Amino acid sequence: MLVKTYGSAVFGVDALTITIEVSIGGGNKYHIVGLPDNAIKESLRRIESAIQSAGLKMPRQKIVINLAPADIRKEGSAYDLPIALAILAASGQIESPETGDYFIMGELSLDGGLQPIKGALPIAIQAKAAGFKGFILPKDNSREAAIVSDLHVYGMSRLSEVVSFFNNKEKPERVFVNSADTFLRPQDSYEFDFSDVKGQENIKRALEIAAAGGHNLILIGPPGAGKTMLAKRVPTILPPLSLQEALETTKIHSVAGKLNAIDSLMTARPYRCPHHTISDMALVGGGAHPQPGEISLAHNGVLFLDELPEFKRSVLEVMRQPLEDRNIVISRARMSVVYPASFMLIASMNPCPCGFYNHPEKACICGPGMVQKYLSKVSGPLLDRIDLHVEVTPVHFSELSSPVVAEKSALIRSRVIAARAIQGLRFEGKADLYCNAQMSPKMVRKICHINEEGQELIKKAMEKLGLSARAYDRILKVARTIADLAKCEDIKPEHLAEAIHYRSLDRDSWAS
Repeated sequence: MLVKTYGSAVFGVDALTITIEVSIGGGNKYHIVGLPDNAIKESLRRIESAIQSAGLKMPRQKIVINLAPADIRKEGSAYDLPIALAILAASGQIESPETGDYFIMGELSLDGGLQPIKGALPIAIQAKAAGFKGFILPKDNSREAAIVSDLHVYGMSRLSEVVSFFNNKEKPERVFVNSADTFLRPQDSYEFDFSDVKGQENIKRALEIAAAGGHNLILIGPPGAGKTMLAKRVPTILPPLSLQEALETTKIHSVAGKLNAIDSLMTARPYRCPHHTISDMALVGGGAHPQPGEISLAHNGVLFLDELPEFKRSVLEVMRQPLEDRNIVISRARMSVVYPASFMLIASMNPCPCGFYNHPEKACICGPGMVQKYLSKVSGPLLDRIDLHVEVTPVHFSELSSPVVAEKSALIRSRVIAARAIQGLRFEGKADLYCNAQMSPKMVRKICHINEEGQELIKKAMEKLGLSARAYDRILKVARTIADLAKCEDIKPEHLAEAIHYRSLDRDSWAS
Protein backbone atom coordinates (compact mmCIF):
# COMPACT_ATOMS: atom_id res chain seq x y z
CA MET A 1 0.00 0.00 0.00
CA LEU A 2 1.28 3.49 -0.89
CA VAL A 3 0.63 6.48 1.40
CA LYS A 4 1.76 10.10 1.06
CA THR A 5 2.31 12.67 3.79
CA TYR A 6 3.75 16.14 3.39
CA GLY A 7 6.50 18.09 5.09
CA SER A 8 8.92 20.83 4.11
CA ALA A 9 12.58 21.68 3.63
CA VAL A 10 13.96 25.11 4.45
CA PHE A 11 16.50 26.77 2.12
CA GLY A 12 17.69 30.17 3.24
CA VAL A 13 14.65 31.77 4.86
CA ASP A 14 12.11 30.14 2.52
CA ALA A 15 10.59 26.66 2.47
CA LEU A 16 9.44 24.23 -0.21
CA THR A 17 7.07 21.29 -0.07
CA ILE A 18 8.47 17.78 0.40
CA THR A 19 6.34 14.69 -0.29
CA ILE A 20 7.00 11.65 1.92
CA GLU A 21 5.95 8.50 0.08
CA VAL A 22 5.84 5.19 1.95
CA SER A 23 5.26 1.81 0.31
CA ILE A 24 4.93 -1.46 2.27
CA GLY A 25 5.34 -4.79 0.47
CA GLY A 26 6.93 -8.20 0.63
CA GLY A 27 10.30 -8.54 2.30
CA ASN A 28 11.81 -7.40 5.56
CA LYS A 29 14.17 -4.50 4.81
CA TYR A 30 13.83 -0.75 5.29
CA HIS A 31 14.96 1.68 2.57
CA ILE A 32 15.04 5.51 2.62
CA VAL A 33 15.72 7.21 -0.73
CA GLY A 34 15.54 10.79 -2.00
CA LEU A 35 18.93 12.20 -0.89
CA PRO A 36 18.46 11.89 2.90
CA ASP A 37 21.27 12.94 5.23
CA ASN A 38 22.53 10.80 8.13
CA ALA A 39 19.97 12.20 10.58
CA ILE A 40 17.16 10.96 8.31
CA LYS A 41 18.83 7.61 7.65
CA GLU A 42 18.98 7.04 11.42
CA SER A 43 15.33 8.03 11.84
CA LEU A 44 13.93 4.49 11.47
CA ARG A 45 15.51 3.47 14.78
CA ARG A 46 13.83 6.42 16.54
CA ILE A 47 10.55 5.83 14.67
CA GLU A 48 10.42 2.13 15.59
CA SER A 49 10.94 2.84 19.28
CA ALA A 50 8.43 5.73 19.25
CA ILE A 51 5.76 3.63 17.52
CA GLN A 52 6.18 0.83 20.05
CA SER A 53 6.08 3.31 22.95
CA ALA A 54 2.74 4.59 21.60
CA GLY A 55 1.29 1.05 21.83
CA LEU A 56 1.36 0.51 18.06
CA LYS A 57 3.21 -1.95 15.84
CA MET A 58 6.13 -1.39 13.51
CA PRO A 59 5.49 -3.43 10.33
CA ARG A 60 7.95 -6.32 9.83
CA GLN A 61 7.82 -6.01 6.05
CA LYS A 62 9.76 -4.28 3.33
CA ILE A 63 9.29 -0.49 3.76
CA VAL A 64 10.43 1.92 1.04
CA ILE A 65 10.41 5.61 1.95
CA ASN A 66 10.92 8.22 -0.77
CA LEU A 67 11.42 11.91 -0.08
CA ALA A 68 10.39 13.82 -3.20
CA PRO A 69 11.64 15.80 -5.08
CA ALA A 70 14.43 13.23 -5.04
CA ASP A 71 17.11 15.58 -6.43
CA ILE A 72 17.03 17.95 -3.41
CA ARG A 73 19.06 17.01 -0.34
CA LYS A 74 16.93 16.58 2.81
CA GLU A 75 18.51 17.38 6.15
CA GLY A 76 17.62 17.15 9.83
CA SER A 77 15.46 15.05 12.11
CA ALA A 78 12.16 16.91 11.55
CA TYR A 79 10.98 14.27 9.04
CA ASP A 80 10.58 11.64 11.81
CA LEU A 81 6.90 12.42 12.43
CA PRO A 82 5.62 12.48 8.81
CA ILE A 83 7.55 9.25 8.06
CA ALA A 84 6.10 7.55 11.17
CA LEU A 85 2.54 8.59 10.27
CA ALA A 86 2.96 7.43 6.67
CA ILE A 87 4.20 4.03 7.92
CA LEU A 88 1.24 3.72 10.31
CA ALA A 89 -1.21 4.75 7.57
CA ALA A 90 0.33 2.34 5.05
CA SER A 91 0.09 -0.50 7.58
CA GLY A 92 -3.59 0.27 8.28
CA GLN A 93 -3.14 1.58 11.84
CA ILE A 94 -4.34 5.03 10.74
CA GLU A 95 -7.39 4.86 8.53
CA SER A 96 -8.05 8.57 7.99
CA PRO A 97 -7.46 9.89 4.44
CA GLU A 98 -6.73 13.35 5.93
CA THR A 99 -3.01 12.67 6.49
CA GLY A 100 -2.40 14.27 3.09
CA ASP A 101 -4.26 17.47 4.01
CA TYR A 102 -1.70 18.68 6.53
CA PHE A 103 1.93 19.65 6.69
CA ILE A 104 3.46 17.41 9.37
CA MET A 105 6.89 18.01 10.93
CA GLY A 106 8.55 16.93 14.16
CA GLU A 107 11.47 15.03 15.66
CA LEU A 108 10.59 11.90 17.65
CA SER A 109 12.11 10.80 20.94
CA LEU A 110 12.43 7.10 21.72
CA ASP A 111 9.46 7.36 24.10
CA GLY A 112 7.23 8.95 21.44
CA GLY A 113 7.67 12.56 22.56
CA LEU A 114 7.96 15.37 20.00
CA GLN A 115 11.04 17.59 20.04
CA PRO A 116 11.14 21.17 18.64
CA ILE A 117 12.15 21.86 15.05
CA LYS A 118 13.79 24.77 13.25
CA GLY A 119 12.07 26.98 10.69
CA ALA A 120 8.46 26.53 11.82
CA LEU A 121 7.41 29.98 10.57
CA PRO A 122 8.65 29.70 6.95
CA ILE A 123 7.23 26.16 6.81
CA ALA A 124 3.83 27.45 7.98
CA ILE A 125 3.95 30.19 5.33
CA GLN A 126 4.67 27.54 2.68
CA ALA A 127 1.83 25.33 3.99
CA LYS A 128 -0.63 28.18 3.53
CA ALA A 129 0.77 29.11 0.10
CA ALA A 130 0.52 25.48 -1.08
CA GLY A 131 -3.14 25.29 -0.02
CA PHE A 132 -2.85 22.77 2.81
CA LYS A 133 -5.56 22.64 5.46
CA GLY A 134 -3.24 22.89 8.43
CA PHE A 135 0.10 22.23 10.07
CA ILE A 136 0.82 19.65 12.79
CA LEU A 137 4.07 20.16 14.67
CA PRO A 138 5.62 19.99 18.17
CA LYS A 139 3.88 22.07 20.81
CA ASP A 140 7.00 24.16 21.49
CA ASN A 141 6.83 25.54 17.93
CA SER A 142 3.07 25.97 17.70
CA ARG A 143 2.83 29.68 18.60
CA GLU A 144 5.56 30.48 16.11
CA ALA A 145 3.62 28.78 13.28
CA ALA A 146 0.22 30.10 14.39
CA ILE A 147 1.24 33.65 13.48
CA VAL A 148 0.22 32.68 9.91
CA SER A 149 -3.47 33.49 9.66
CA ASP A 150 -6.08 31.16 8.10
CA LEU A 151 -3.93 28.09 8.75
CA HIS A 152 -5.10 25.41 11.22
CA VAL A 153 -2.12 24.89 13.52
CA TYR A 154 -2.08 22.04 16.05
CA GLY A 155 0.68 21.69 18.61
CA MET A 156 1.26 18.13 19.78
CA SER A 157 3.44 16.67 22.54
CA ARG A 158 3.49 12.98 21.62
CA LEU A 159 3.12 10.64 18.65
CA SER A 160 0.07 9.05 20.28
CA GLU A 161 -1.72 12.43 20.22
CA VAL A 162 -1.14 12.79 16.48
CA VAL A 163 -2.41 9.24 15.85
CA SER A 164 -5.53 9.96 17.93
CA PHE A 165 -6.04 13.17 15.94
CA PHE A 166 -6.21 11.29 12.64
CA ASN A 167 -8.22 8.39 14.07
CA ASN A 168 -10.81 10.93 15.27
CA LYS A 169 -10.43 9.83 18.88
CA GLU A 170 -9.21 13.15 20.23
CA LYS A 171 -9.16 16.55 18.52
CA PRO A 172 -7.02 19.14 20.32
CA GLU A 173 -7.87 22.80 20.05
CA ARG A 174 -6.25 24.86 17.33
CA VAL A 175 -3.48 27.18 18.42
CA PHE A 176 -4.53 30.79 17.94
CA VAL A 177 -2.19 33.78 18.02
CA ASN A 178 -3.58 37.23 17.44
CA SER A 179 -0.78 38.75 15.39
CA ALA A 180 -2.16 42.28 15.78
CA ASP A 181 -2.24 42.04 19.58
CA THR A 182 1.18 40.40 19.67
CA PHE A 183 2.65 43.03 17.38
CA LEU A 184 1.13 45.91 19.33
CA ARG A 185 2.70 44.80 22.59
CA PRO A 186 4.88 47.52 24.15
CA GLN A 187 8.00 47.76 22.00
CA ASP A 188 9.92 50.15 24.22
CA SER A 189 10.36 48.00 27.34
CA TYR A 190 14.16 48.03 27.20
CA GLU A 191 16.46 47.34 30.11
CA PHE A 192 18.75 50.20 29.08
CA ASP A 193 18.08 53.91 28.52
CA PHE A 194 20.15 56.86 27.31
CA SER A 195 19.26 58.70 30.52
CA ASP A 196 21.74 56.33 32.25
CA VAL A 197 24.61 57.94 30.32
CA LYS A 198 26.13 61.04 31.90
CA GLY A 199 27.68 63.56 29.52
CA GLN A 200 28.79 62.44 26.03
CA GLU A 201 26.21 64.71 24.36
CA ASN A 202 28.19 64.85 21.11
CA ILE A 203 28.30 61.04 20.96
CA LYS A 204 24.56 60.84 21.63
CA ARG A 205 24.03 63.26 18.76
CA ALA A 206 26.09 61.05 16.42
CA LEU A 207 24.12 57.97 17.49
CA GLU A 208 20.84 59.83 16.92
CA ILE A 209 21.95 60.68 13.37
CA ALA A 210 23.03 57.08 12.78
CA ALA A 211 19.66 55.75 14.01
CA ALA A 212 17.69 58.31 11.99
CA GLY A 213 19.37 57.38 8.70
CA GLY A 214 20.36 53.74 9.36
CA HIS A 215 24.05 54.67 9.11
CA ASN A 216 27.03 52.60 10.26
CA LEU A 217 29.15 54.13 13.03
CA ILE A 218 32.48 53.51 14.75
CA LEU A 219 33.44 54.80 18.20
CA ILE A 220 37.13 55.33 18.92
CA GLY A 221 38.24 56.11 22.45
CA PRO A 222 40.12 54.97 25.56
CA PRO A 223 38.85 52.17 27.82
CA GLY A 224 36.10 53.24 30.22
CA ALA A 225 34.93 56.16 28.09
CA GLY A 226 31.48 54.61 27.62
CA LYS A 227 31.66 53.12 24.10
CA THR A 228 29.96 49.81 24.96
CA MET A 229 27.45 51.50 27.26
CA LEU A 230 26.36 53.84 24.46
CA ALA A 231 26.19 51.08 21.83
CA LYS A 232 23.92 48.93 24.02
CA ARG A 233 21.37 51.74 24.07
CA VAL A 234 21.13 52.23 20.30
CA PRO A 235 18.16 49.81 19.89
CA THR A 236 16.18 51.95 22.37
CA ILE A 237 16.16 54.90 19.95
CA LEU A 238 15.48 52.99 16.72
CA PRO A 239 11.92 53.16 15.32
CA PRO A 240 9.60 50.24 16.20
CA LEU A 241 9.58 47.32 13.81
CA SER A 242 6.90 47.36 11.14
CA LEU A 243 4.82 44.18 10.81
CA GLN A 244 6.70 43.22 7.63
CA GLU A 245 10.08 43.74 9.36
CA ALA A 246 8.90 41.74 12.37
CA LEU A 247 7.94 38.81 10.13
CA GLU A 248 11.27 38.95 8.26
CA THR A 249 13.23 39.02 11.51
CA THR A 250 11.17 36.22 13.06
CA LYS A 251 11.70 34.01 9.98
CA ILE A 252 15.48 34.29 10.28
CA HIS A 253 15.49 33.53 14.01
CA SER A 254 13.06 30.66 13.37
CA VAL A 255 15.37 29.10 10.77
CA ALA A 256 18.30 29.45 13.20
CA GLY A 257 16.25 27.87 16.03
CA LYS A 258 16.64 30.97 18.23
CA LEU A 259 12.98 31.51 19.17
CA ASN A 260 11.61 30.52 22.58
CA ALA A 261 8.45 28.42 22.93
CA ILE A 262 6.50 31.47 24.20
CA ASP A 263 7.59 33.66 21.28
CA SER A 264 5.34 33.96 18.26
CA LEU A 265 6.57 37.21 16.71
CA MET A 266 9.67 39.27 17.43
CA THR A 267 8.59 42.81 18.27
CA ALA A 268 11.94 44.27 19.43
CA ARG A 269 14.82 45.03 17.10
CA PRO A 270 17.62 42.46 17.47
CA TYR A 271 20.93 43.44 19.05
CA ARG A 272 23.81 41.07 18.36
CA CYS A 273 27.22 41.39 19.99
CA PRO A 274 29.53 38.53 18.88
CA HIS A 275 32.87 37.95 20.61
CA HIS A 276 36.01 38.88 18.70
CA THR A 277 37.04 35.20 18.44
CA ILE A 278 34.10 34.53 16.07
CA SER A 279 34.86 32.68 12.82
CA ASP A 280 34.07 33.89 9.30
CA MET A 281 31.31 31.30 8.92
CA ALA A 282 29.66 32.14 12.24
CA LEU A 283 29.55 35.82 11.31
CA VAL A 284 28.20 35.65 7.75
CA GLY A 285 26.54 32.23 7.86
CA GLY A 286 27.14 29.01 5.99
CA GLY A 287 28.48 25.61 6.97
CA ALA A 288 27.94 22.16 5.48
CA HIS A 289 24.24 22.71 6.20
CA PRO A 290 23.91 26.50 5.66
CA GLN A 291 22.59 28.46 8.62
CA PRO A 292 22.22 32.23 9.10
CA GLY A 293 25.16 33.98 10.73
CA GLU A 294 25.31 36.91 13.13
CA ILE A 295 24.88 39.50 10.39
CA SER A 296 21.58 37.89 9.37
CA LEU A 297 20.43 37.47 12.98
CA ALA A 298 21.00 41.24 13.29
CA HIS A 299 18.74 41.92 10.27
CA ASN A 300 16.57 45.00 10.93
CA GLY A 301 18.58 45.61 14.09
CA VAL A 302 22.07 46.37 15.39
CA LEU A 303 25.32 44.42 15.02
CA PHE A 304 27.84 45.62 17.62
CA LEU A 305 31.49 44.66 17.13
CA ASP A 306 33.39 45.56 20.30
CA GLU A 307 37.18 45.92 20.06
CA LEU A 308 37.11 45.88 16.26
CA PRO A 309 40.90 45.45 15.65
CA GLU A 310 40.87 42.27 17.75
CA PHE A 311 38.66 40.49 15.19
CA LYS A 312 40.50 38.37 12.63
CA ARG A 313 41.22 40.28 9.44
CA SER A 314 39.40 37.68 7.31
CA VAL A 315 36.28 37.99 9.51
CA LEU A 316 36.10 41.74 8.98
CA GLU A 317 36.75 41.56 5.25
CA VAL A 318 33.84 39.18 4.58
CA MET A 319 31.51 41.92 5.82
CA ARG A 320 32.32 44.25 2.94
CA GLN A 321 29.79 42.84 0.47
CA PRO A 322 26.90 42.49 2.97
CA LEU A 323 27.41 46.10 4.08
CA GLU A 324 26.87 47.23 0.50
CA ASP A 325 24.26 44.76 -0.77
CA ARG A 326 22.39 44.16 2.53
CA ASN A 327 22.22 40.43 1.94
CA ILE A 328 24.64 37.51 1.92
CA VAL A 329 24.75 34.75 -0.68
CA ILE A 330 26.01 31.37 0.56
CA SER A 331 27.07 29.30 -2.46
CA ARG A 332 27.63 25.57 -2.46
CA ALA A 333 28.22 23.09 -5.29
CA ARG A 334 24.57 21.95 -5.35
CA MET A 335 22.78 25.12 -4.25
CA SER A 336 23.06 28.70 -3.10
CA VAL A 337 20.93 30.39 -0.46
CA VAL A 338 20.38 34.08 0.22
CA TYR A 339 20.03 35.45 3.74
CA PRO A 340 18.96 39.07 4.31
CA ALA A 341 21.51 41.17 6.22
CA SER A 342 20.21 44.73 6.43
CA PHE A 343 21.75 45.70 9.74
CA MET A 344 23.15 48.80 11.37
CA LEU A 345 26.82 48.29 12.21
CA ILE A 346 28.13 49.86 15.42
CA ALA A 347 31.82 49.22 16.08
CA SER A 348 34.14 50.34 18.84
CA MET A 349 37.90 50.30 19.28
CA ASN A 350 40.73 51.71 21.33
CA PRO A 351 42.96 54.22 19.53
CA CYS A 352 46.11 52.19 20.25
CA PRO A 353 47.25 48.99 22.02
CA CYS A 354 47.56 50.69 25.42
CA GLY A 355 44.31 52.59 24.83
CA PHE A 356 45.42 56.10 25.77
CA TYR A 357 46.49 57.72 22.50
CA ASN A 358 44.99 61.26 22.35
CA HIS A 359 43.85 60.92 25.98
CA PRO A 360 43.52 64.37 27.62
CA GLU A 361 45.20 63.27 30.87
CA LYS A 362 47.01 59.93 30.51
CA ALA A 363 50.11 59.43 28.39
CA CYS A 364 50.29 56.84 25.64
CA ILE A 365 53.11 54.33 26.21
CA CYS A 366 53.00 52.76 22.74
CA GLY A 367 56.23 52.79 20.76
CA PRO A 368 56.80 54.54 17.41
CA GLY A 369 54.53 53.25 14.66
CA MET A 370 52.45 51.10 17.01
CA VAL A 371 49.39 53.37 16.78
CA GLN A 372 49.37 53.22 12.99
CA LYS A 373 50.02 49.47 13.03
CA TYR A 374 47.10 48.94 15.44
CA LEU A 375 44.72 51.05 13.36
CA SER A 376 45.82 49.27 10.18
CA LYS A 377 44.18 46.09 11.50
CA VAL A 378 40.95 47.67 10.28
CA SER A 379 41.27 47.92 6.50
CA GLY A 380 40.62 51.12 4.58
CA PRO A 381 37.85 49.56 2.44
CA LEU A 382 35.93 48.48 5.56
CA LEU A 383 36.42 51.83 7.29
CA ASP A 384 35.25 53.52 4.09
CA ARG A 385 31.90 51.73 4.43
CA ILE A 386 31.32 53.19 7.91
CA ASP A 387 29.53 56.53 7.64
CA LEU A 388 30.32 58.13 10.99
CA HIS A 389 33.68 58.01 12.78
CA VAL A 390 33.38 59.45 16.29
CA GLU A 391 36.09 60.02 18.86
CA VAL A 392 34.92 59.32 22.41
CA THR A 393 36.62 61.17 25.25
CA PRO A 394 36.39 60.26 28.96
CA VAL A 395 33.60 61.81 31.00
CA HIS A 396 34.73 64.42 33.55
CA PHE A 397 33.92 63.93 37.24
CA SER A 398 31.72 67.01 37.28
CA GLU A 399 29.44 65.43 34.65
CA LEU A 400 29.42 62.03 36.35
CA SER A 401 28.37 63.54 39.69
CA SER A 402 25.88 66.01 38.21
CA PRO A 403 22.27 65.57 39.46
CA VAL A 404 20.93 66.68 36.07
CA VAL A 405 18.90 63.88 34.43
CA ALA A 406 20.02 63.16 30.88
CA GLU A 407 17.60 63.00 27.95
CA LYS A 408 15.57 59.78 27.88
CA SER A 409 15.63 57.34 24.98
CA ALA A 410 11.91 57.90 24.32
CA LEU A 411 12.50 61.57 23.49
CA ILE A 412 15.41 60.82 21.16
CA ARG A 413 13.37 58.05 19.57
CA SER A 414 10.52 60.46 18.78
CA ARG A 415 12.92 62.65 16.77
CA VAL A 416 14.31 59.57 14.99
CA ILE A 417 10.79 58.40 14.10
CA ALA A 418 9.95 61.86 12.73
CA ALA A 419 13.07 61.81 10.53
CA ARG A 420 12.28 58.27 9.33
CA ALA A 421 8.74 59.42 8.45
CA ILE A 422 10.22 62.07 6.14
CA GLN A 423 12.39 59.39 4.52
CA GLY A 424 9.37 57.08 4.23
CA LEU A 425 7.58 59.70 2.12
CA ARG A 426 10.73 60.28 0.07
CA PHE A 427 11.13 56.59 -0.78
CA GLU A 428 7.44 55.79 -1.09
CA GLY A 429 6.84 53.10 -3.68
CA LYS A 430 10.44 51.88 -3.65
CA ALA A 431 10.63 48.31 -2.34
CA ASP A 432 13.19 47.53 0.39
CA LEU A 433 14.21 51.18 0.68
CA TYR A 434 13.23 53.04 3.82
CA CYS A 435 16.22 55.05 5.09
CA ASN A 436 18.92 57.34 3.69
CA ALA A 437 21.77 54.86 4.20
CA GLN A 438 20.18 52.54 1.61
CA MET A 439 20.26 55.06 -1.25
CA SER A 440 22.13 54.04 -4.38
CA PRO A 441 24.73 56.42 -5.91
CA LYS A 442 22.20 57.37 -8.59
CA MET A 443 19.63 58.30 -5.95
CA VAL A 444 22.23 60.27 -3.98
CA ARG A 445 22.85 62.48 -7.05
CA LYS A 446 19.11 62.94 -7.51
CA ILE A 447 18.08 63.60 -3.91
CA CYS A 448 21.10 65.13 -2.13
CA HIS A 449 21.41 68.51 -3.87
CA ILE A 450 23.93 70.98 -2.43
CA ASN A 451 24.58 74.62 -3.36
CA GLU A 452 27.87 76.16 -4.53
CA GLU A 453 28.99 76.94 -0.98
CA GLY A 454 28.40 73.33 -0.01
CA GLN A 455 30.25 72.08 -3.10
CA GLU A 456 33.30 74.15 -2.19
CA LEU A 457 33.17 72.94 1.41
CA ILE A 458 33.07 69.24 0.49
CA LYS A 459 35.76 69.73 -2.18
CA LYS A 460 38.19 71.11 0.39
CA ALA A 461 37.31 68.31 2.83
CA MET A 462 37.99 65.61 0.24
CA GLU A 463 41.34 67.14 -0.70
CA LYS A 464 42.42 67.54 2.93
CA LEU A 465 41.24 64.16 4.23
CA GLY A 466 41.95 62.16 1.09
CA LEU A 467 38.42 60.77 0.97
CA SER A 468 37.19 58.30 -1.65
CA ALA A 469 34.19 58.60 -3.97
CA ARG A 470 32.32 56.22 -1.67
CA ALA A 471 33.08 58.51 1.29
CA TYR A 472 31.73 61.46 -0.75
CA ASP A 473 28.43 59.64 -1.22
CA ARG A 474 28.27 58.72 2.44
CA ILE A 475 28.90 62.31 3.52
CA LEU A 476 25.95 63.39 1.38
CA LYS A 477 23.74 60.66 2.88
CA VAL A 478 24.64 61.69 6.43
CA ALA A 479 24.08 65.37 5.58
CA ARG A 480 20.66 64.45 4.17
CA THR A 481 19.82 62.70 7.46
CA ILE A 482 20.97 65.71 9.51
CA ALA A 483 18.72 67.91 7.35
CA ASP A 484 15.82 65.50 7.94
CA LEU A 485 16.33 65.72 11.70
CA ALA A 486 16.26 69.51 11.35
CA LYS A 487 13.14 69.21 9.12
CA CYS A 488 14.91 71.07 6.28
CA GLU A 489 14.11 70.36 2.64
CA ASP A 490 17.58 71.39 1.44
CA ILE A 491 21.02 70.34 2.63
CA LYS A 492 22.64 73.43 4.10
CA PRO A 493 26.39 74.04 4.54
CA GLU A 494 26.10 73.52 8.32
CA HIS A 495 24.60 70.08 7.70
CA LEU A 496 27.49 69.22 5.39
CA ALA A 497 30.03 70.55 7.90
CA GLU A 498 28.65 68.29 10.63
CA ALA A 499 28.65 65.28 8.28
CA ILE A 500 32.28 65.99 7.28
CA HIS A 501 33.20 66.28 10.96
CA TYR A 502 32.11 62.67 11.42
CA ARG A 503 34.64 61.55 8.75
CA SER A 504 37.58 63.22 10.47
CA LEU A 505 38.79 59.99 12.06
CA ASP A 506 39.70 58.40 8.71
CA ARG A 507 42.93 56.47 9.10
CA ASP A 508 44.89 58.52 6.59
CA SER A 509 44.42 61.75 8.52
CA TRP A 510 44.06 60.56 12.09
CA ALA A 511 47.08 59.33 14.12
CA SER A 512 49.48 60.67 11.50
